[in-house]
Amino acid sequence: MEPAATDSLGELPDSELRDLIGRLVAEVSGLRATVNGLEARVTVLQAENTALRGEVARLEAENRTLKDEIARLKGLPPRPPLTPSGMERSTEAGGVSKAKRPRSRRWRGPVLPRISITEEVVLTAQAPAGSRFKGYDDIVVQNLDLTARAIRFRRERWRTPSGETVSGTLPVGIRGGFGPALQQFILALHIQGQVTTERLTALLTGMGVVISKRQVVRLLAKGAERFAAEDAGVLRAGLASARWITVDDTAARHARRDGYTTQIGDDRFTAFRTGSPSRGRTSCRSCGPASSAYVVNATALDYMRRRGLPAA
Repeated sequence: MEPAATDSLGELPDSELRDLIGRLVAEVSGLRATVNGLEARVTVLQAENTALRGEVARLEAENRTLKDEIARLKGLPPRPPLTPSGMERSTEAGGVSKAKRPRSRRWRGPVLPRISITEEVVLTAQAPAGSRFKGYDDIVVQNLDLTARAIRFRRERWRTPSGETVSGTLPVGIRGGFGPALQQFILALHIQGQVTTERLTALLTGMGVVISKRQVVRLLAKGAERFAAEDAGVLRAGLASARWITVDDTAARHARRDGYTTQIGDDRFTAFRTGSPSRGRTSCRSCGPASSAYVVNATALDYMRRRGLPAA
């Protein structure tokens, strides 16, 4: 039986005091055993937690691998690379964030783009007598030189003993009295720069090129013809090797007539076709080859018999 609250330990008999000490020792021993059991349990739980974290990390990695494989099979773009934020490492190291740490700022100097030097000019200085040479101070300057050039090609003409005339061959790329560099300049400004033919003509005339608007339009039309075969080849190769394609069209009115632009492509190529027929015909013709194709089937043979066409 526990003593009353008002009792003093000094007033207890020796026998009761020994009993009280014995009970306290027994309670302390029991508490120590409980603490030891809890510590063992905590150790087991920590081991299980570590194992579960490793299993979760393995499952997350496997899940990412499966998602990447599914995206690859569907032809979707790959997942961008992700780097860990480092928050867990910062917390384990003592909870001090890297963003709060003082960072030493190092002077990197000016960042210069990579420029290929095409010309080098040495600028001399008027130094007095007795001066010492201390090297060069390099300054890179970019400039653009647009100059109109009129070249007269004098083609030799020879008459062979057999009576034929042999003349010198003009360089490749000359069309209608205009060189390839001028043609490239016109195409680049018109297609990439969206410059109209009127402004192109005024710009070239101001630079000293003798050219009319009709000649500019003719050069643009001939330039487009040169890319037609390449465009058709891209479409044929894309349709032949594509695992899937998307077809979409948009309508607009031009010169009081309905027109449609159809887009065909996948993640590797894109082709555009513009025309005025109905949507269904536009899409079907756009996906087909550039040249015409004919199919002789039972319907065609019956039509030829009814028309009385001669057999081949």
